[in-house]
Amino acid sequence: MSKVGKQILNIPAGVTVDVNAGNLVVKGKLGELKKSFDNSKVDIIVDGSNISFKLKATDARSKGLWGTWASHTKNMIKGVSEGYAKKLLIEGVGYKWEVAGSELKLALGYSHPVMLAIPAGLTLKADKTSLDINGFDKELVGSFAMKVRLLKLPEPYKGKGIRYSDEIIRRKQGKRSA
Repeated sequence: MSKVGKQILNIPAGVTVDVNAGNLVVKGKLGELKKSFDNSKVDIIVDGSNISFKLKATDARSKGLWGTWASHTKNMIKGVSEGYAKKLLIEGVGYKWEVAGSELKLALGYSHPVMLAIPAGLTLKADKTSLDINGFDKELVGSFAMKVRLLKLPEPYKGKGIRYSDEIIRRKQGKRSA
């Protein structure tokens, strides 16, 4: 049995949740999120300010989806009420970034600047060595942060590259001269 699926979620003030034929719509002060679910396995029940999840079948796939849908719903509610944030750090000589309109411009030691389009729903704030990514969709915030990080992964000798603020890079000693 799923410990996450058994929990009853509370809907905070200012957030509305609608379930119609397998479509879940969560609206709040920061935005609106929509997700479609297969309602033949699990039932989503909205009762006043509580949400519960009920299994319709007892096979292994249904039990797995039970907790997954509960977790997605919880993330959607938190996103539209509080939002999500990721912080990236850049380290290296000549490495820099700046927000130019709807694009993120990165200088990463290549012969040309790398331009990334900022998805709708995200706000970016770039300082000299840090980049704050904020948004109400957890999946979008995480995937954009990963896409930026993959442009220049941190290396273990000097620590140059892009990393998460809470990430620790294990350093290697390098070659010794005898």
